[in-house]
Amino acid sequence: MQVIAPGVNEIRIHVLGEWRVIYVAKLRDAVYVLHAFQKKIRKTSRHDIDLARQRYRQIGGDL
Repeated sequence: MQVIAPGVNEIRIHVLGEWRVIYVAKLRDAVYVLHAFQKKIRKTSRHDIDLARQRYRQIGGDL
């Protein structure tokens, strides 16, 4: 998910719909979940991307 920041990844889950988990492994012993949501349209919404970007900044991410 370069659109959010370098090192940010996405897990796609296909169970009872489409789900996404956006996360970053910032330290050796920590994984930060920035956002998890159900996708209802093909393209990830601007709101979901902006929310993940905001949370990335809150944990000290540099954009």
